[in-house]
Amino acid sequence: MSVRAKKHLGQHFLTDENIAKNIVDALSLENYSKVLEVGPGMGVLTKYLLDKNAEIFVAEIDMESIDYLKNHYPKLQAQHFTGDFLKIDVANVFNDQVAVIGNFPYNISSQILFKIIDFYDYVPEMVGMFQKEVAERTAAVPRTKDYGILSVLVQALYDVKYLFTVHENVFNPPPKVKSGVIRLTRNPKEGLAGNEVLFKQIVKAGFGQRRKKLSNSLKVLNIPEALQNHPFLEKRAEELSVQDFISFTIEWKNA
Repeated sequence: MSVRAKKHLGQHFLTDENIAKNIVDALSLENYSKVLEVGPGMGVLTKYLLDKNAEIFVAEIDMESIDYLKNHYPKLQAQHFTGDFLKIDVANVFNDQVAVIGNFPYNISSQILFKIIDFYDYVPEMVGMFQKEVAERTAAVPRTKDYGILSVLVQALYDVKYLFTVHENVFNPPPKVKSGVIRLTRNPKEGLAGNEVLFKQIVKAGFGQRRKKLSNSLKVLNIPEALQNHPFLEKRAEELSVQDFISFTIEWKNA
């Protein structure tokens, strides 16, 4: 029995066992005892996760995959299946620290990252395979073409490390692009406490017109009078570091 890859679910099953093991081994398993795998498919990562000293949960919406997993991995009981990752309330389902891992479907990769951001308090670590372009954008640094909204919003809360690139030919069916594996480790910064909504507004407006100076792109937010001559306003969004955005948000809030 095997699972048929479904295009509408963005399924591309990893077939290289060494890569699967490397992805799982990238988890630190420090300060948490639960791991949630998103989109396990036929369990190429699951088999290695079950060998770890952690309680493993899976988020899968493909019934064919769920049947396969139940038949091949009896350690996974009914309570270990959580449904659609994008719809679950991580805080209520786990009420505990839980790492996230997966060979993520390309069609929802950004949504997965934003979901993790939303549950920052509960997700200390993530190791995941994304379309290479998304992985590079997440890990990008200022003054590069890949640096943008995704980079800043993720890096404000997590330290991002690009681990390795994965070739198309180790998937069934092979995707049309390369993949990249990254690790997010929750950082201890608390500079955004209470300012998350304003921070997102500033970042999104700033990069919404990334070729313009912030003095122009942030006009839609009504820049406070006290910040009208702020030096950051003479720069473009891609020139500001993540810490610059955090500091600017705090100054804005206090203006």
